[in-house]
Amino acid sequence: MKAPQRRVLLAAGLATLVLAGCDKAPPRPAFRAIDVTNAPWGRDFALTDHNGQRRTLADFRGKVVTVFFGYTQCPDVCPTTLAEMAEVMRLLGKDADRVQVLFVTVDPERDTQELLAQYVPAFDPRFLGLRGTREETDQVAREFKVIHQKAPGSRPGTYTVDHTASSYVFDPQGRLRLVVKHAQGAAPLAADITLLLSGS
Repeated sequence: MKAPQRRVLLAAGLATLVLAGCDKAPPRPAFRAIDVTNAPWGRDFALTDHNGQRRTLADFRGKVVTVFFGYTQCPDVCPTTLAEMAEVMRLLGKDADRVQVLFVTVDPERDTQELLAQYVPAFDPRFLGLRGTREETDQVAREFKVIHQKAPGSRPGTYTVDHTASSYVFDPQGRLRLVVKHAQGAAPLAADITLLLSGS
């Protein structure tokens, strides 16, 4: 093959690679948690925080928001998750001020505003507890695909609540981006939140 022909073929090949590259979408960030970007659920909530203020997702626009559903008498999963989130905040350093952790009770019958105000900030003063009526709680749980069901306790009149143990993470624009499995670890979640704060 003559040199001019080789140059033409090389140029054509390079042009094909450039065009192929233009067709590809930019790579998505490598999150450690489950990426649920553009999920048609988990869009909003309307509940009351432990200070008595009515809250929706829009109140926290500009921050990464994590949401966890649980209850104050939970023996293990809930305190473990909140303690892990406190460690995430420590790892984030000054960026922690751009993060809002929300704890939504699935047991509004026992978790009063006063009890949430004692329990939730004990893990980190910036954390907020949210509650609603039974109807509001069930509605928000359905929106987030959270399963919760009372189970009889060891003594008459007592009960525990079986519930979904995942957390949900919103980006600063208020879009649900991640579902975090229980006990994933503080360091991977801190890394994911850093990515979201950077605009990923």
